[in-house]
Amino acid sequence: MAVDLIGSCRAFVSVSEAGTFTAGAAIARIPQPVASRRIAALERHFGERLFDRSTRRAVLTPFGRDMLPSAKRLVALADAMEHDAQRAKLRPMRLAMPETCTVRELAELDAAARALDVFLEFRQAPPRERAELVRTQEVRAALTAVPAEEGTWKVPLGLAGGGRSRAGVLHLETLRVGRSGGSPRRVWIQPEDDVPHLRDRLFRIRDSVGLRPAQVSVADSLTAAAAAVFGSEDLLLCSTAQAAELGLTWRPIGEIRLARGFEVTAGPGEDAQRFRARLWPDIARCLGAEETA
Repeated sequence: MAVDLIGSCRAFVSVSEAGTFTAGAAIARIPQPVASRRIAALERHFGERLFDRSTRRAVLTPFGRDMLPSAKRLVALADAMEHDAQRAKLRPMRLAMPETCTVRELAELDAAARALDVFLEFRQAPPRERAELVRTQEVRAALTAVPAEEGTWKVPLGLAGGGRSRAGVLHLETLRVGRSGGSPRRVWIQPEDDVPHLRDRLFRIRDSVGLRPAQVSVADSLTAAAAAVFGSEDLLLCSTAQAAELGLTWRPIGEIRLARGFEVTAGPGEDAQRFRARLWPDIARCLGAEETA
């Protein structure tokens, strides 16, 4: 039978320090019969007695005195390893997130992760930078932008603007400038959607329905895009959650269905699959994604 070397040495050290099997077992937080069995197993393993059992007190034999320093070192090393394991479990997982996530959404995701003993530290960045942060190992994982059909999470996009709520879809062709001229309405793409699988598809629809090139433009920031929409009849490409947060009216696009796709990209040695499985619904809520697996 294999010997529980650490458990047996812990009982051995505790009894030697207390002077009796009963007191030593109490120090080791185990029943006295368990302490006796563990020490007996250790003695059988070594082939020598550790204690002189001819007296009421637990007196070390010469062999026991020689073995005690090594037993203490083993117990101390085991305790240090347990401590290091607890610290490692509490080490925050640095996660690169989209800049579209609000403080509240990130806090709710953090709280959900802590309930599973997962501790997160967020780094918000645009799509290309998130992927680079994983490559350079500045973060342990990232929610990277991918085509919607390839992503674990999908966030439908539409066009949002000021004014009264209107039912139905919004066709880009209705934004064509008429012969009378006038100021053309523009569609603003925020940095989160400045990726080929979204931006280029929207540009192709722009060209096919006869809009001017400048009528669909990439903004420097979400703030700049929202400011342009607040002060005009321009529109913002965004999710329903973002539209609600900004107080804008959201409608789907008539000519095309667009959606952000997100996937977990993890660094070397990280378990992306386990992270994805444990926090799937919480990440979905943080992103404003469709809650379908």
